[in-house]
Amino acid sequence: MIAISDNVQLRKDAPSGTITLNRPDCRNALSREMIAMIQQALDDFAHEGSVRAVIVTGSGDTFCSGTDLFQLKETAESPDAFKIWHEDAKAFQELIETMLRYPKPIVAAVNGWNVGSGLALMLASDIVIAGESSRLLMPEPLRGLNAGMTTPLLTFRAGVAAASKILFSGQPVLAAEATRLGLFHETVSDNLIWARAHELATQCAAGARESHQMTRQMLNETIGESLFTQLSIGAANMAAARTTPAALEGIKAFLEKREPDWDQLGNI
Repeated sequence: MIAISDNVQLRKDAPSGTITLNRPDCRNALSREMIAMIQQALDDFAHEGSVRAVIVTGSGDTFCSGTDLFQLKETAESPDAFKIWHEDAKAFQELIETMLRYPKPIVAAVNGWNVGSGLALMLASDIVIAGESSRLLMPEPLRGLNAGMTTPLLTFRAGVAAASKILFSGQPVLAAEATRLGLFHETVSDNLIWARAHELATQCAAGARESHQMTRQMLNETIGESLFTQLSIGAANMAAARTTPAALEGIKAFLEKREPDWDQLGNI
């Protein structure tokens, strides 16, 4: 295992290369530093000839708990908060677009919970292998935030009807339901997630590099021709939502382990 930072680790098991989110103490929450390191890891594996497919997974019992809300709260206290949030949203957009345009297949190996922005990482992957205990959750409405980057991807993968329920209800999606919706391609025993992902990477390696690249381009840029425009709009919405009183109350309530008081914000 090679650590490109304390929070992101790389492992090469040709023909697969694995990127592991490694902040188990905070359930692999995505900080801006982690987003930059994932971007670097993808760049490194793109130039590694023996790696034919990339696996993205999380350490501990959680794939990803979404955006680092402690960092969001710290940023809210900065006089340059809006500028920083715009830069953060742009960096995350660039990471997702890198994944969608990546020259090699990406397999998400989803262990445990996958929350909020973590779904964007999963949905930007080509194949999703999940454990039987895996769960999905979009809690942005409960935090006063906007899932600007995840919404286009979720709609692209599962359709508007399924996306609406997941985004508005704030309720967990169990593994069986995620599989029915096509968000998980396979579910396996929790202790076999990475092994099955590596097996699929090996199967992908039997194909031609050029074929994989052209197939991804066809799927994500031709069939999904409006996806990148939607992601640009989503990034702007995500940044703007963080400036609102609702976001300040939602984040504060979460960190204080209480229910948000939306009534104090008045009616729309």
